[in-house]
Amino acid sequence: MIEAVLEENRSLVQSLSDKAAQDFIRRILDAKSIFFSAQGRAGFILRCFCMRLMHLGFSVYFCGETITPAITRDDLLIVLSGSGETPSTLESVKSAKKYHAKTYGILGNMESRIASLVDISIHIPGTTKLCRDGEPHSLQMAGSLFEQSAFLFLEVIVLKIYQKRKKDVGSVSSRHTVIE
Repeated sequence: MIEAVLEENRSLVQSLSDKAAQDFIRRILDAKSIFFSAQGRAGFILRCFCMRLMHLGFSVYFCGETITPAITRDDLLIVLSGSGETPSTLESVKSAKKYHAKTYGILGNMESRIASLVDISIHIPGTTKLCRDGEPHSLQMAGSLFEQSAFLFLEVIVLKIYQKRKKDVGSVSSRHTVIE
């Protein structure tokens, strides 16, 4: 069964555009601060990405935390949503737009309200919790393929930024928590 799950992810991730990945990286590098918004399992995945960018020296904040400052026009909001309809994530996008921040969506549903509002998005065409017609068939529970593929995509983005910025292991390790 593990081989089947790996193959589902391999097929989906290989279909993602390298040009879109490079554009995403450019937007991250250009941002003064980076904000993140997602809920549920997508929220856990986006928190992993947020943490990795912090390890690489970026100024990052997860929406909803009490230490999150105001977003500005120099900042970037990244959202992750399979449905593209998650209410609190949608509100994060609306708020970011109100303050003229750039917005980027990693979405499973390109016909969603979030997709229509973000400045740019990448489509991860995995099965979502919506189980809509046209979504690829998956052996896994609804949402799992989207979430796994999003995690893999974001890990590749981290690796590309790590290589581009020529960070060494020591500089990244120095940003790991020491209070656990």
